[in-house]
Amino acid sequence: MGSFISSSILLLFLLFPTIIQHAKPAMSLPLSTNSRWIVDEEGRRVKLACVNWVSHLEPVVAEGLSKQPMDMISKRIVTMGFNCVRFTWPLFLITNDSLASLTVRQSFQRLGLLESIAGIQSNNPSIIDVSLIKAYQAVVSSLGKNDVMVILDNHLSKPGWCCSDFDGNGFFGDQYFNPDLWITGLTRMATLFNGVTNVVGMSLRNELRGHKQNVNDWYRYMQKGAEAVHSTNPDVLVILSGLSYDSDLSFIQNRPVQLSFSGKLVFEVHWYGFSNGQTWVTGNPNQVCGRVAKDMMRRSGFSVDQGYPLFVSEYGVDQRGTNVNDNRYLNCFLGVAAELDLDWALWTLVGSYYLREGVIGLNEYYGVLNYNWCETRNSSFIKRISALQSPFRGPGLSETKLHKVIFHPSTGLCVIRKSFLDPLLLGPCANSESWSYSSDKTLVVKGTYFCLQADESGTLAKLGIFCSDSNSKWEMIADSKMHLSSKLRNGKSICLDVDSSNAIVTNSCKCISKDNTCDPASQWFKLVDSTRSRSEEQSFLHFDSIFDLPGKGFPSNLLVVSI
Repeated sequence: MGSFISSSILLLFLLFPTIIQHAKPAMSLPLSTNSRWIVDEEGRRVKLACVNWVSHLEPVVAEGLSKQPMDMISKRIVTMGFNCVRFTWPLFLITNDSLASLTVRQSFQRLGLLESIAGIQSNNPSIIDVSLIKAYQAVVSSLGKNDVMVILDNHLSKPGWCCSDFDGNGFFGDQYFNPDLWITGLTRMATLFNGVTNVVGMSLRNELRGHKQNVNDWYRYMQKGAEAVHSTNPDVLVILSGLSYDSDLSFIQNRPVQLSFSGKLVFEVHWYGFSNGQTWVTGNPNQVCGRVAKDMMRRSGFSVDQGYPLFVSEYGVDQRGTNVNDNRYLNCFLGVAAELDLDWALWTLVGSYYLREGVIGLNEYYGVLNYNWCETRNSSFIKRISALQSPFRGPGLSETKLHKVIFHPSTGLCVIRKSFLDPLLLGPCANSESWSYSSDKTLVVKGTYFCLQADESGTLAKLGIFCSDSNSKWEMIADSKMHLSSKLRNGKSICLDVDSSNAIVTNSCKCISKDNTCDPASQWFKLVDSTRSRSEEQSFLHFDSIFDLPGKGFPSNLLVVSI
C-alpha cells in the first residue's frame, strides 16, 4: 500500500507539475501604487484584468440578473480569466431619494419591463423586493465571495445610455452634473463600501466631455473628488479619467495633480476602434497603428513613464468577428497593451440589456457573454486575451531575469519550442522561450548560443549558432513597429510570419504602407519585456543537450555550425 501511495503521489507530480510548482500566491488587499504599478499589501504587482458590468441604465440594476443567478455570472467571470469587475453606477442611485427608495420590482414596473421581473424572480428572488442600492451591494458581495475585485465606476448622473455631448451628464455644471452633488455621491459610496475588502478602487467619473469641458475645472473638481473619496475610504485606489471621452490626459504631463495623499492615484483612458472612425478600414493598418499608438502615448501613455499606473478602463470589439475596423484595431491595441503591460477592463460582460435607448432586450455584440448570459459569445476571443490577464513584469515578479518574449497579437500567443526536435511555433505565452535582443539586433534564446535566423522566403525560421550574418539580424520595421524583418544573404528583405499550422516561417514583408486592402496581422509581433518564468521546469534549448541525443540526426530547421 505504501508503494502504491508513493507511486500515486509521484504520478501527480508528473501529470500536474505546473499546478504544484507555479501556484499563484493569494493577493493581500488593499491595493496601492508603486510608481507605475498597482501592488498588493505585500508589494507584489496585481494586474487588473477586468470586465465592465453595466448597472447604470434606466432600471439601475446590474444587467443579466433576469437571465442567470448572480453567483453563476460571478463564477463565469472567474472561469473566463478576469480578476476584477468595473461595476458602473449612476450618481442618482445614491443621491436621489425617490430613485434610491425604489425596490428592484418597482424599478422594472415603472418601465413596463414585466418579463424582466419574472426573470429576476426566477433567477435572483432574494433581490426582487429590496432597494436598488441593496441589489447593487448584493452583486458586489457575490463577486467578493468568488474572489473578484470590484472598481466602482460613477458612469453618469441620470440613469441611461452613455454618452453624447448633449446628454446633460458630460461635465461639471451640465444639467445633471452638479459638482457638489457629485462630491456628496462619491462620499456616500465610499462610506457605504468602506471595509468591503473586494472593493479595491473607485473611478470618479466616466468620459468627461462636452462644450463645457476645460482643464481648470478638471483640476478643481477632480482633486476635490479624490480627496473626498480618500478621506472617507483610504483603502481604495482613486482613479481619475481625462477629457474628451476619456481619451486625453495630456494636460497632466506638465501640471501634476496635487493631492494630500500618495500611493493611491491611478489614471484611466478609453481606446476603441471607433475612436478613430473608420480609419482602420480606409487606411493602411501599419500606418494607422503607428499613428494612433503614437497619439495614444502622447495623450495618455506617457503617464507610465512619469510613474503613474494607466488603466485602460474601456476597450472592446464586436465579438462576432465580422467588423474589419474593430479587428484591425484590436491587433494594434493588444500589441501596445502587451508591450506596456497595461491594466485594463474589457467592454463588456453584458450579453443583452433589459432596456437600452428604448429597445427592450437589445443584444450587445460587444459582450463576452451571449444573449442569454449562459455561454461565452466568442471563446477564441477569450483565449486570445488570456496572455494579457497575467502580468509580464512588475514588483515582486522577478521569477527570472529580465528577458523578451515574442508576442503575436493576432492570436494572443507567443513563440515557443516544444522540444529540441520541433520547429518554432506559436503557443501559450506561459511556455514562451526567453529571448535577449542585443544591440546588434540578434534575438538569442537566453542561456544558449542559439539565435533566430532566416533561411529563405517561405521556409521555417531557424535557430543557429553562427549569428553574425545579416539573416540573423532582426529589426522592428514599418510605422507600427510590429514587423520583425531580416535580410537574406542575397539582400532580400523578409519578415517573420506564421503559417496555417502556427509554425514560425519567413515570408516577403506585406502591407508595409499605402495599401489598405491587405491585412498584415500574421506578421505583427511585439518584443515584450518579461520576468515571468515559463511553465515548464526548463527550456529544451540547452546547448549541451545537442550532444546528448545518441542516434538522432539534427532536425532540418536547426542550423548547426561545426567548430
